[in-house]
Amino acid sequence: MKKTISRTARQNAITYGIVLAFFAVMQPLAMTGKLSSSLSGLLIPFCYYVVLAVSLNLTVGILGELSLGHAGFMCVGAFASAFFSKCVQGTITNSLVRFLLALLIGSAFAALFGILIGIPVLRLRGDYLAIVTLAFGEIIKNLVNVLFIGRDSEGIHFSMKDSLSLHLGEGGEVLVNGPQGISGISRDSTFILGTILVLLTLFIVLRLIQSRDGRAIMAIRDNRIAAESIGINITKYKLMAFTVSAALAGAGGVLYAHNLATLTATSKNFGYNMSIMILVYVVMGGIGNIRGSVIAPVVLNLVLDYFLRKFQLMGDSPVLQFLSDNRMLIYAIVLILIMVMTWSPKMVEKRNALFGRRKESKEG
Repeated sequence: MKKTISRTARQNAITYGIVLAFFAVMQPLAMTGKLSSSLSGLLIPFCYYVVLAVSLNLTVGILGELSLGHAGFMCVGAFASAFFSKCVQGTITNSLVRFLLALLIGSAFAALFGILIGIPVLRLRGDYLAIVTLAFGEIIKNLVNVLFIGRDSEGIHFSMKDSLSLHLGEGGEVLVNGPQGISGISRDSTFILGTILVLLTLFIVLRLIQSRDGRAIMAIRDNRIAAESIGINITKYKLMAFTVSAALAGAGGVLYAHNLATLTATSKNFGYNMSIMILVYVVMGGIGNIRGSVIAPVVLNLVLDYFLRKFQLMGDSPVLQFLSDNRMLIYAIVLILIMVMTWSPKMVEKRNALFGRRKESKEG
């Protein structure tokens, strides 16, 4: 038992160490201006992509349910926190306090939506659950695009028609302007706060996985009938994992929203493509592998978002142009190859045979 605990603690320390080492390298370079502007601009996205990947891995890898609505929870957290920050910019001038309060509000709203969606949806399994969660993400995005909220001396006004329907009095301002979103957001996100959020996300997820509740969740994943037969409350633990995952996705949305001056709900940032992108990070890092979900978003964004564009600017290469323009196609191909290599019975048999020979040769 002690050996198992020490091994788990050692693995957790390595995961935390990877994050801290990356921060220790990149932060001094960014502060001294030795990083290019494009790479400096990727530091905060690295953080919220890792948060989103780790949180989705809790649902997909640990719970064993396929969710395609993760971008919807991210959208809830982003807009709830941005709306709060917009309302209190004049009263709470300390950016750190404002961001922390926005983080709590965004995470709480995302968790609330996770509970409301999870209660009916988690009765479904497999493809049905994936389709319903995908629909939820699209519904949230479209609802935000028809929402108009304003404020004047009489209070808060709502409308789902247009900004003129708010009938704001003198000195009133539009806070949420439908498809144009929320503008004038205070850019409170920093790489330091992003790194702290990544570490906090890892701490929550790893502690949950290694707790008694986490073992119950994994038992449901491995064999639902056997877990139910020994008295595990299926609904309770599935809802717990789904809610924690949604809350952390909302926290990632808060970091995303406060890295922008204007927040809009488009298909690119909160739609189906974003949910699939996060799922790609999870699969490429390894389903159920939390450390892989930390590494995969950084590696993929460095390779496909930074280095390819940099090399493309250095020379007019048609190959690099193709790779840059067809990034999602490359993701899809790599995703298919990984799934075939991981789950195909023949490939699993060949891999086991190969690693078995290597192990025997080392022992010999």
